[in-house]
Amino acid sequence: MFKDPVFLIATIGCFIVLAILAIGIGGFAKGGEFNRKYANKLMRLRIIAQALAVLVIVVFAWARSRTGAP
Repeated sequence: MFKDPVFLIATIGCFIVLAILAIGIGGFAKGGEFNRKYANKLMRLRIIAQALAVLVIVVFAWARSRTGAP
């Protein structure tokens, strides 16, 4: 399971979403110019990254169900 490349891509995708979310929350908490300039861009980027991560997870689950792997 952990050697499956699709699983690794899904894991990396989740960590990317987490990083974008953390930067967004940090910018929101701090406020100021950074938040005004990048809040909406970070939100859009997070939504796109999250959608891609979910898509990869669905592909992983589908592929595992087709091969009969536990």
